[in-house]
Amino acid sequence: MGKTWPALDIHVPGCDPQLQELVLAELDDFQPTAIQDFDDTARLRAFFTTAETRDSAARGLALAFGTHVFVEQVDIDDEDWAARSQSHIGAIAIGRLVISPPWDVPDKTADVLNIIIRPSTGFGTGHHATTRLTLRALQSRNVANRTVLDIGCGSGVLAIAAVSLGATSAMGVDIDPDALANARENAELNGVAGSVRFEERDFRHLSSPADVVMANLTGGLLESSAPKLAELVRPGGYLIVSGFMDSEKGVVETLAALLTLQELAQEEEWMCAVLARR
Repeated sequence: MGKTWPALDIHVPGCDPQLQELVLAELDDFQPTAIQDFDDTARLRAFFTTAETRDSAARGLALAFGTHVFVEQVDIDDEDWAARSQSHIGAIAIGRLVISPPWDVPDKTADVLNIIIRPSTGFGTGHHATTRLTLRALQSRNVANRTVLDIGCGSGVLAIAAVSLGATSAMGVDIDPDALANARENAELNGVAGSVRFEERDFRHLSSPADVVMANLTGGLLESSAPKLAELVRPGGYLIVSGFMDSEKGVVETLAALLTLQELAQEEEWMCAVLARR
């Protein structure tokens, strides 16, 4: 029997977009590894590292929303995930970077950097607004000869992009071993395995700061971990955060009390902030 991924299919009434935001906020506590949107239905699919966490999330949603949302526990076959990913994911340009799956790599040009990402449950193919926002923010800063920390690295796309843009080294951390396996494969695909390393770590236990810290996490986790995120930024460095919505104003307010807000960008309802440590 092949590998399966524990997941929840969450059906949210399409007439209540605010309810979907509340559902996403409730999921924060259970740290889903990826969330998939379905364009044609009012449905979300949340992936988790273990079936136990998935089941705890289902109970939490039932307590919070009762019959207002319908939650179904599912196990997604690994081959099914890959087949669905390959059916719709293609190359996408984000500034100088082109993020592409192995089957849709464009020809090389002098002014474009190609980054190959094999789709998996490790979040980050460039097709979600938060990944695009973070990659744009990364390109707006000079990362040459700087060290980078990618928190919640998922597919490794942000760490790989940083090294491709000139960073001396990058470390990605995640609590999902399958995402880390995907990230290491992607580093090999891009020829940067010598400059990027990925570790199974909880970032809240890290002690070594970096010049550039990126954290594409949930709003609730960004806000509750603000002091630790600020601590991980070296003096003269900066923090790039995304994964929170425009309704989650506490994220920026909490971080701006610790670091200097330099930039705030938005795509649809998703936000990205760049903050500096002087």
